[in-house]
Amino acid sequence: MTTDRSDVERARAQLAATVDAIEYKLNVPKRTAERIQRLRAENPVALAGIAVGAAVAVAGIVWGVVSLVRR
Repeated sequence: MTTDRSDVERARAQLAATVDAIEYKLNVPKRTAERIQRLRAENPVALAGIAVGAAVAVAGIVWGVVSLVRR
């Protein structure tokens, strides 16, 4: 069985691309940061709305927990 040097190099390049794709897929913090950066560039008002909504949700949860503890 003979393998051409270019076949080996092509296989290595495909393997490297596959490993890079898997790494990207599993790196959730990096993907999230990229999405936030893209949203900031494309629609900063939506980003502000999401941030305010998240803050209201967290405040509601904290308020609910505190009111349950005080009972």
